[in-house]
Parts: sequence; structure tokens; C-alpha cells
Amino acid sequence: MISPLPTSRSELDAVDTAQWQAVLAGDPAHAVRWLTAAARLGHAEAQAVIGQWTLDGRGVERNAEEALHWFLLAAHNGHAMGMNMAGRCHEQGWGTAVDTGKAAHWYRLAVDKGLPEARYNLANLLSSGDGVVRSRAEALVLYRQAAEQGYAKAYAKIGRYHEDGEGVEKNAALAINWYRRGAEGGDFRARFSYAGMLAAQGRRAEALHWLAKVPETATPRYLREAGALLLESPDAEFRAIAASMLARAPE
Repeated sequence: MISPLPTSRSELDAVDTAQWQAVLAGDPAHAVRWLTAAARLGHAEAQAVIGQWTLDGRGVERNAEEALHWFLLAAHNGHAMGMNMAGRCHEQGWGTAVDTGKAAHWYRLAVDKGLPEARYNLANLLSSGDGVVRSRAEALVLYRQAAEQGYAKAYAKIGRYHEDGEGVEKNAALAINWYRRGAEGGDFRARFSYAGMLAAQGRRAEALHWLAKVPETATPRYLREAGALLLESPDAEFRAIAASMLARAPE
């Protein structure tokens, strides 16, 4: 059943979870019209969702500037993911000029609401010192908090800290454990790093297994970088995986 477009906040307040899910799972064109109507009525969740759909080009032509408009409305309405995505837009230059200082501002507001994605994103800026005063220690705290919330990307970062021994005691056992958890959670960086440590331990079959899974979630840019590294391997099967990565992410 197609839900009629909402015309008032009282109608929106009466929409239950099942109805929301039905709208999102239904015809994308209708969902866009419904979400836009709800967003214009000031509904923060609808603003955040239509912002993401507009950024991705889902059911509507991709428009980064319009996406940022919706994210900012959601953010000003106190929506944590809206804040996080406003930060992402400013960090990546989606619909606006790159401004990592503004990105950090929005991430911090979302962190205050407990959003693990924002903790991870702010930690990345703190780790590099991009737009903020560099603090690897503060970044690690945020990565750990995100990890405690089950955010798989943070596992890979913590693993790197322990592998490199930066800010913590160097510990290969802890590093490989964090990488494993991230790999099992679907993070492509963790999968690649976990495979590397497995290979170093002589666990070749396991390493090949995880390397083959990297493309499932990796970005094209990461596939090019990982593929270039693997091409240097003396192992023919590793090089074959490298060629597959590069073929899936041409320049």
C-alpha cells in the first residue's frame, strides 16, 4: 500500500516504524516525494534520509549541494546523523568547499549525542591533525569508544595502534585480534591488515581468504592502493588477487 504524502506534523507524528519502513522499501520515486514532504514539514529524520538519498542519487538526481542543505536542516534540528553527514560534506567537499574545521565542529556535536560514526570521523581528524590540534591519544579514546559500540571501522584503527606501538605498547597479538574483529565486521581495511599479519605468520590460506573478501566493501581508491602493494608479492596467488582488485577499480 502506498502511503499518502504527509500534510501536517500531526500526521507525521502518527506514522509508526512499520509505515516508515514501508515507505523506504517501496517505490523510490514515491519515497522521495514522501520524504521530501516530511522534510519540508521539519521532520529531522526525513531531512537526514532525503539528504543521504540526494547525496547518493537514490530515487532522485544526485545533488551534493541539496544534500548538504537537508543535512544541515537535520543537524540544526538536533539529528545526530545529520550532524555527522554535515561534517562529512565539509570534510570531503561534497556540495561545499572543504573545511575540516567545520567538519570537526559538526562531528563533535554528533559525538556529544553518542554517534559512533562521528567518533570515528573526529578521531581520524585528530589522528592527522587536519583542521584540529593533532592528538593521537584523544583519537585513540574515540576509536575505543566507537569500537565499544560495535563500529567495525574503529577496530582496524585500534589494531594499527597496537601493531605500530604508537601511544600504546606494541603488541602483535592485540593487533591481530583487533584486525580480526574488524575483518569479521566487514571493514575492508581490517581485512587487508588482518591478511597481512596472517601471511607474516605463515597462515597463507587464511590470508588469501581475507584478501579475496577485501573488494566486497572496499572503495575503488583503496582497491587501487591495495592492489599496487600486492603486486609486489613474490606469491603468484597474491598477485592474482592484486590483478583482480585493480581490474575492479580502474583509474
